[in-house]
Amino acid sequence: MAINPSDAAAVTAFNRFGLGARPGDLNDAARDPRGFLLEELWTANVALIRDHAPPSGAEALQAYYLEQQALRAERAKMAAAAMQTAMLAPAPPAGPGMTAAPAIRGPSASPPPGPSAASPAAAKAEPPKAPASKPAVEQAQFLAEAQARLQKQLEARAGFVERLVAFWSNHFAVSVAKSGELRAAAGPFEREAIRPHALGKFSALLGAAESHPAMILYLDNQNSIGPDAAPGKFAGRGLNENLAREIMELHTLGVGSGYTQADVAEFARGLTGWSVAGPDSESGAPGGFAFKPNWHEPGPRKILGKTYAEAGVEQGRAILDDLARHPATARHIATKLVRHFVADDPAPDLVAMLAKRFQDSDGDLAVVASALVSDDRAWVAPRVKVRTPLEFVVGAARATGFAPHDPGFYLQALNLLGMPLWQPSGPNGFPDMSDGWASPEGMKARLDIAWAMGQRMRGGAEPLAVLKSTLGETAASPETVQAVSRAESREQALALLFMAPEFQRR
Repeated sequence: MAINPSDAAAVTAFNRFGLGARPGDLNDAARDPRGFLLEELWTANVALIRDHAPPSGAEALQAYYLEQQALRAERAKMAAAAMQTAMLAPAPPAGPGMTAAPAIRGPSASPPPGPSAASPAAAKAEPPKAPASKPAVEQAQFLAEAQARLQKQLEARAGFVERLVAFWSNHFAVSVAKSGELRAAAGPFEREAIRPHALGKFSALLGAAESHPAMILYLDNQNSIGPDAAPGKFAGRGLNENLAREIMELHTLGVGSGYTQADVAEFARGLTGWSVAGPDSESGAPGGFAFKPNWHEPGPRKILGKTYAEAGVEQGRAILDDLARHPATARHIATKLVRHFVADDPAPDLVAMLAKRFQDSDGDLAVVASALVSDDRAWVAPRVKVRTPLEFVVGAARATGFAPHDPGFYLQALNLLGMPLWQPSGPNGFPDMSDGWASPEGMKARLDIAWAMGQRMRGGAEPLAVLKSTLGETAASPETVQAVSRAESREQALALLFMAPEFQRR
């Protein structure tokens, strides 16, 4: 399984740009490591999940809405039954010197005050739960999406495209921690907004991400009403700038690129009316994108010196298209790509080259990714980047051929390592700097997970063979080879391999 020392670039191809080699992969890539990555990159529909795909986002949200309606109906039924029981209950016997109160017999009588078990408040405080054997619909959707994603990552030839999908999913971050709706919609968001456009034009990716129900719900745009729109005047509800601000600060231009708070507010007005069709919506199928014209702030919008005419939903789209093509966006995206794949401190000349490719190709993301892996500077940089928890766990599974039938261990490992699936702490996503993952606490957690993975993945995996098939003869130091070969058990050997600096860094 060993590869020729002169072909060490194959290890870089898998570790720096991909998700780690599987048995036999290094030999396949050694002849032309860059071509190996580019072949995957230019494979038609390579990012899509087609086999056994979970339900669509709209279907997932519809199922969530239906379950919530059923739970509300059950709560109401239980509250009514409790009320009826209280009304028909016999009065307690009178004590000495007390007069017995007449039993409550009719529906017109009032229930006793206080938060008793029979009161609607108490019923609301303890809502019925789904049976333990059947997870809530949003959790079932989340698990199905997690399994589909994991399977795609394990089966990917190089994992370069899957790394790009994960990069863009983190760039347009949403969090399942916010609500049940987001727990149902986060997986479909990645499948429907990110995967189809991860190798296309950035303008298309941007438009798909910002108009997806998951993003609108996460950044509260469904509550944003133009101050001069009729509902805003009568309901006292106002403008929500979250979506507009995060688009400009995180998704396109970047901090310090010259936009102002006035630009953010104007953009937010242009996005009013962008919403999600609820269960009783009359403006679209439940769970899908909906534009509410009467919520949209009327009039032209002036952003970064350009005026956008009133055009309803198209006003927001026109602004997005211009932001996607702005030079500051090109620099921001190029910087993030180099930081993710190459070095925490991106080389200015490599960033400038990628930014130019971005602009010259009208934001063609496959062209930009191709330029990155075709540039020598991306290959010769020292291996100092620390694998993220996702890359670490998936890389270990690929190295040993471990393919779990459910995503439970994978999800638990990511939780313990501080990178729970689709659950960043904020809209800026998970950190992409090594110090975000290489803290003493983080490395201790990795050691625990490495030992757990060594136990789970030991079947059929001969540690030295795994080492050679993933690190070859060149990347593994003599100390690492010696430690793995002298381990007291197969489980310990695999854990030592997973914690080796050569495995942890890319």
